Amino acid sequence: DMKSEPFIHAKRLAEFAGHPFSLEEENEGVVHKILDLCSFESLSCLEVNKSGMHQTGIPVVVQNNTYFRQGKVGDWKNYLTTEMVEKIDQITEEKLKELSVLLGSRITSTAE
Repeated sequence: DMKSEPFIHAKRLAEFAGHPFSLEEENEGVVHKILDLCSFESLSCLEVNKSGMHQTGIPVVVQNNTYFRQGKVGDWKNYLTTEMVEKIDQITEEKLKELSVLLGSRITSTAE
């Protein structure tokens, strides 16, 4: 949904976070500027994401460019096994269970 209608969903996300955009901000293009700055194209081109790295808490250093692949919906299927997806779905559902109850919806699986 975010990929197909980013403007609408960015506004909904801001409202959900308790910081909706004002009419003035919308008219000045603030939502579009944020979407541009947060786009895959913009973030993947930042030097820190090309050459930077970070410590994961275990004795492993991860290159930041590891987090950027194709920037396409569903591309995870090329990198994750069924077992990995099931584990991620389990963790996601567990962590977001309270939010799901508050929103009156069920968390849907990425495998669907």
